Amino acid sequence: MTIYDIATAAGVSASTVSRVINHKSGIRKETREKIEKLIEEYNYSPNVAARGLVMQSSKMIGILLVDIRVVHHIDNAFAIEQELAKRGYCSIIMSTGADEANIGSCIRQLEQRRVEGIALIGSMFMAKSTYHTIKTYLPNIPVVIINGYIDLPNVTGIIADEESGVKDCVALLARKGRKNIVYVNDADSPANRNKRKGFLAGIRALGYPQNKIYEAATSYASGYEITKDILREDPSVDGIIYSVDLTATGGLRALLESGRKVPEDISVIGVDNSIYAKISYPQLTSLDNNAESQSKLAVDLLIKALNNEPHERSVLLKTHIVERETT
Repeated sequence: MTIYDIATAAGVSASTVSRVINHKSGIRKETREKIEKLIEEYNYSPNVAARGLVMQSSKMIGILLVDIRVVHHIDNAFAIEQELAKRGYCSIIMSTGADEANIGSCIRQLEQRRVEGIALIGSMFMAKSTYHTIKTYLPNIPVVIINGYIDLPNVTGIIADEESGVKDCVALLARKGRKNIVYVNDADSPANRNKRKGFLAGIRALGYPQNKIYEAATSYASGYEITKDILREDPSVDGIIYSVDLTATGGLRALLESGRKVPEDISVIGVDNSIYAKISYPQLTSLDNNAESQSKLAVDLLIKALNNEPHERSVLLKTHIVERETT
């Protein structure tokens, strides 16, 4: 069954059927209903690939994230994919890994598949190699990056102000009477460097002499082990800020085993306001970096770029603390 068969059965032109399929206006109600009934009756499905060749439009968007196991990144990818689907786009989601050469390879694969736009999720994509790959292979393809910025004319950046957010976390702990606050960083990335700056700025603003920063991995086990180390090295610690919720959940387990009461003896804050914060025990206070708002805005900006409409090149989103049982 082709579009021409539907048109013949309905007694209309193929262009009229096409307008109904693409939800265009200017079709009489009776005609539209007749065509829609025939489409349903014959289980007609338009050949998207063929239509794309004619219209020079693939209706494909590439979504890249470094690690598909990172909860808040896959939440971003899911929200973007769902919103794009509502607008008639199909998404290709790829997990690139942290290797810069592989990131470049994934971007080139998307170019070969003739995607119309790309969404990059995570500040790790702010690398120089990504800049050169986009500049060389995708100079005319709209790109949006979540929690990052690349200075190219076809790239739009959406950044959560996590630096100010972590500074606010320090201030919250100080209001709770905490005086020996430490910070646990899970990875070296542009976003985490901003969080670190926020921690140090918050400590300086309070006049606290401590500026202790510990390094961990993005895992429950690493959060558990580093927290045990912190308690051994500095038993007087009474506040810990973790750069991600997942690491914080391991820290909560270590605190529980040590006999420390949370939040009576020690207060804990994570970052991302992910599902981990809600299911941990006790429930974790966390800095919300507005992942849902980032995703919706990313699609809006990408669609504007695809339609050659004016749009912002860089957007800074505020963060806020969701206070739960650990503070």
